[in-house]
Amino acid sequence: MEHFASVPEQPEAKRLLEAALTEGPAHAYLLHGPPGVGKRTAAIAFAGALLGDERRVEGRTHPDLYVLEPLGEMIRIDDVRALRHDLHMRPFEAERRVYLVLDAHRMNEDAADALLKDLEEPPSYAVIVLVASELGPLPPTILSRCQLVPFRRLSERAVREWIAHLASDRSEDEVRALARASAGRLDRARRLLDPAASGRREALINAARAVYVEHDFEPADAAAALLGAADERGEEAKEREESVVEGLDLPAREAEQRVRRAQRGAEREELLAGLEALEAWYRDLVVAAAGAESAAIHADRLDELRDDVALDLGDGPVRAAEAVREVWRALEEFNLNPSLALEALFVRLQRETRAAARV
Repeated sequence: MEHFASVPEQPEAKRLLEAALTEGPAHAYLLHGPPGVGKRTAAIAFAGALLGDERRVEGRTHPDLYVLEPLGEMIRIDDVRALRHDLHMRPFEAERRVYLVLDAHRMNEDAADALLKDLEEPPSYAVIVLVASELGPLPPTILSRCQLVPFRRLSERAVREWIAHLASDRSEDEVRALARASAGRLDRARRLLDPAASGRREALINAARAVYVEHDFEPADAAAALLGAADERGEEAKEREESVVEGLDLPAREAEQRVRRAQRGAEREELLAGLEALEAWYRDLVVAAAGAESAAIHADRLDELRDDVALDLGDGPVRAAEAVREVWRALEEFNLNPSLALEALFVRLQRETRAAARV
């Protein structure tokens, strides 16, 4: 499948997209699956094949390509209205126009309703390609009007090969450990290769363990570690976005909003990723206690996992993992105060894990 050679694995998604190129595309597609598994790369390759110019599509300079993605935490109705205005312009060069809506699950309700109108009766020359990491936030009416293209988590072998290619200086053991910790996602692998991200991972593991090994554990300090990692990522995103808007002729207020949205979006993404990693640590305790160490995500931290299992934590890790997942869902769905939610979470984690621990 030559068009999608840059996308690792994903045979079902590639087959569906190749069939669309061969037989002629439908008016709308929805590429969905976990983050970091090749959806965006496949969407860009698909658009490049549809427009017959992959180089300009990759550079986002093709006049018949329109890309919509969130600036910050969501896609708003004004963003969709701008797309709708463009949608009724006929192609400039190609036979069709392609509209990529990246992170479509971040559309707010008004934006989704506005897009639905164009999915119902799109112009004949338009192909709308949505990319989403979750289907839950999208209305069923949008799902029913798109051809669904599913993406799966990548195999550990695929992630291992990707890391080995990108970081040839890493030892085989390091690559294996990083691939395991990435849990089938290249975005996580990329973050783990970043020295700053490596430090954030270390701080998070320390916080996860502190709830049951430190006698003077302070929930507020553990919450601050996660919030600090989110702030750090937010500052990185802010600096990148500031460098982008400097080259654009934008009103000061719009430029400021773009930078603020990018910063908030990165903070939110890092916070949710941190909670996923926190949950993974407690699930690894369950895995290690069951004698299935080969399935542990933190394969490079087996010594610590064994030491912690020896504390006889009972079913505390199971309840701890469930507690983290509940907070992840709450922060994903509701406008909670992250600081208060995390501090309350660590109070609960301490209670759940120490109930049976011999510390």
